[in-house]
Amino acid sequence: MSELTGKTALVTGATSGIGRATAIALAARGASVVISGRNPERGAEVVEKIQADGGTARFVATDLADEDEVRRLAQEAGAVDVLVNSAGAGAFGPSASFTTEQFNTLFDTNVRAIFLLTAALAPKMAERGGGSVINISSGSAVLGDENNAIYVASKGAVNAITRAFAAEYGPSNVRVNAVSPGPIYTSVPAMWLDRYINLIPLRRVGQPEDVAEVIAFLASPGGSYINAAVIPVDGGLTAVEPPKPPVETTD
Repeated sequence: MSELTGKTALVTGATSGIGRATAIALAARGASVVISGRNPERGAEVVEKIQADGGTARFVATDLADEDEVRRLAQEAGAVDVLVNSAGAGAFGPSASFTTEQFNTLFDTNVRAIFLLTAALAPKMAERGGGSVINISSGSAVLGDENNAIYVASKGAVNAITRAFAAEYGPSNVRVNAVSPGPIYTSVPAMWLDRYINLIPLRRVGQPEDVAEVIAFLASPGGSYINAAVIPVDGGLTAVEPPKPPVETTD
């Protein structure tokens, strides 16, 4: 696969989970990948993996909750053709227990970083003739999720900003889309995720590679007419009514 040969991709949150799988998938298709994350050791491991497979990658340490570091990342990444905003933060628990600082940190990471990176890089993509921005949303953005209000609100904002950026940059051939994963085996305990299996029509929890393959398609020429989409990658969880309990009958 070489459909992204000659392209540069910036993937945030690329040291683990969906971001890591995405960086590997894009490199396998020929892209030179800029890996962004907070952990240099894990970043080095991903770079080594990609290089061992014959790809090209480099690591830029970044804390996306810090505005200055986001702006620095946009500069150090250089001429980016594909931007994957995969980094995200979570905060779970009763809403009344959270502080303003926690709220701000989550929104700074999940929303402001996407805004700043896209606003910095998309115009440059437009000058070079086009590009692709892919944001990572969540099925939680369209479902009520108990004790998860801040995260849900931030991912709802991701969906909205995806459509707004698609309208703004689409005329310049910069496509902006989002993928909306369901339960995925990442850093969340498997026992917690496995509770969803009977609610998912495919009857399995997803792997990071399931999401990465969709992202790679959106970044490739095959996705050239997809813009402003929020694509569920959740085995049908958010589209299909959950199984009903059996109806008891009496003779």
